[in-house]
Amino acid sequence: MEYKKNMPVTVKIEDIGNDGEGIGKLDGYTLFIKDAVIGDTVRAKIMKAKKNYAYAHLEEIIEASPYRTEPRCKLHRQCGGCQLQTLSYEEQLKFKQGKIRNNLIRIGGFDADYIDKIMEPIMGMEEPYRYRNKAQYPIGYGKVNGQKELVAGFYAAHSHAIIPNTDCVLGAEENKDILEAVLSYMKENNVSAYDEEAGEGVLRHVLIRKGFATGEIMVCLVIKANRSGLPAQDRLVEKLIGIKGVKSISVSINNENTNVIMGNKVHTIWGKDTIKDTLKIRDMTAEGCPYTGEELTFKISPLSFYQVNPTQTEKLYSTALEFAGLTGREAVWDLYCGIGTISLFMAKRAGKVYGVEIVPEAIEDARENARNNGIGNAEFFVGKAEEVLPDFYKNAGTSEMIHPDVIVVDPPRKGCDAACLETMLQMGPSRIVYISCDSATLARDLKILCDGGYELKRVRGCDMFGQGVHVETVVSLSLKSDSPKIEVSMKPGEDSLYEPQDKGTYEKIKAYVLEKYGFKVSSLYIAQLKDKCGLDKRLNYNLSKKDDPHVPECPKEKEDAIMDAFRHFGLIE
Repeated sequence: MEYKKNMPVTVKIEDIGNDGEGIGKLDGYTLFIKDAVIGDTVRAKIMKAKKNYAYAHLEEIIEASPYRTEPRCKLHRQCGGCQLQTLSYEEQLKFKQGKIRNNLIRIGGFDADYIDKIMEPIMGMEEPYRYRNKAQYPIGYGKVNGQKELVAGFYAAHSHAIIPNTDCVLGAEENKDILEAVLSYMKENNVSAYDEEAGEGVLRHVLIRKGFATGEIMVCLVIKANRSGLPAQDRLVEKLIGIKGVKSISVSINNENTNVIMGNKVHTIWGKDTIKDTLKIRDMTAEGCPYTGEELTFKISPLSFYQVNPTQTEKLYSTALEFAGLTGREAVWDLYCGIGTISLFMAKRAGKVYGVEIVPEAIEDARENARNNGIGNAEFFVGKAEEVLPDFYKNAGTSEMIHPDVIVVDPPRKGCDAACLETMLQMGPSRIVYISCDSATLARDLKILCDGGYELKRVRGCDMFGQGVHVETVVSLSLKSDSPKIEVSMKPGEDSLYEPQDKGTYEKIKAYVLEKYGFKVSSLYIAQLKDKCGLDKRLNYNLSKKDDPHVPECPKEKEDAIMDAFRHFGLIE
């Protein structure tokens, strides 16, 4: 049977897609239906038909799934933020656990039985509503009761049409009062909303952040402005400071025609430049994850990265701390450290922590957070990890130079770039702890790290985004015994001895290149060139059995050096 646009279909939903859509099949033909949940029998209309699959619009629920639940928000179907609100929370957790598992198997190439053995139960929420400490509301014009009005809300899925909603059930209750105060101020003072198409108007977005532990609230208004700034801002301040918890009011000027929300500069117009929040360290090995008595306080600015779910963040970071296996002597590198949240968790158990972040303002915040928490064993660097680490080793000499025992990474959704992965493999820490907000890019990166000599030891999901499809994952990897790390204190000397061997190990090839050429090469690159030369990759290296592993290509300079080492050790002529 041929399926076409506008064709009505009746189908039983058997699965859930990565974006939360229901999946059903008719004679092997796959239908993706938004707002349908597993177990539903629905009537839908095909909107876009392809050869083997189609996207359809939910028209009617003929028989409701036993997992279907009544959503708290009446706008959940229009808004793009809560794809799973009609699915029971227990089933949401099963979906997210399965999403992580499937990506590790399908994208990472890991054995299913092995993943089932090492994967631990997902960490769910006690209350999967009102958990977000940050919200960004677009301001614009929309229809309310058939009339064009000034509105605040959220964008509809796959569009910039604003769905009016000042009381999102995922956000703090104070958000409603703040947004209504802003809209009232705009109407009373003839302050226009920004029009994306025309590139005109004043107020673009309202950013609200709340410290759940402290109760402190920050309001930042993103505006298009000339030198006069926000019109009649004293009247806005007067309205906002009457709301309990508001400690900081600022404006961010963004005059660009862009989808980027925040401008580069923020100006405080009332109160403090930052707010504070506190995170507790928990014992993830004990039942109920009790508070250990240790806590950390963080300063948060409008531009700071800070996890949106503080309760689950405590579980996530405490799990990362457990996975790091610290004893108080280790050197830890945190390669996407932001304002130092994970770095300072690690510093409570490590000998020394080094944080790396490309945003200078975040590093300043990290340093101040360390001082405010009385932590003296954390040091922070501005730059890219793949540039900072090699420079550190090159310039540190023998004083205070510590090989990384543990590397921690918490990259953005796109995952680690190839240069960062290569740097980690070059450094060869005993353990890597990887925190990810996208299990697909996590699986891709784990494949490269495991092809480079690491073994995946533990996996655990953490639900940071109840009612939505995203899920955080924390994993631990250990360096295999046949992939020894190289201490970088080696220096070229006139009396160095490198005699050709019948078989050159990875360790000897790395050491030869380091001494002769002055740079390091990874097991990953050595394996690539062994493959190119038809040599045995499994002598001291465990490479993926899959074809086309999508690993970064070895640079020409390093290829020449490795090939020289192959000749030196008699692997090739």
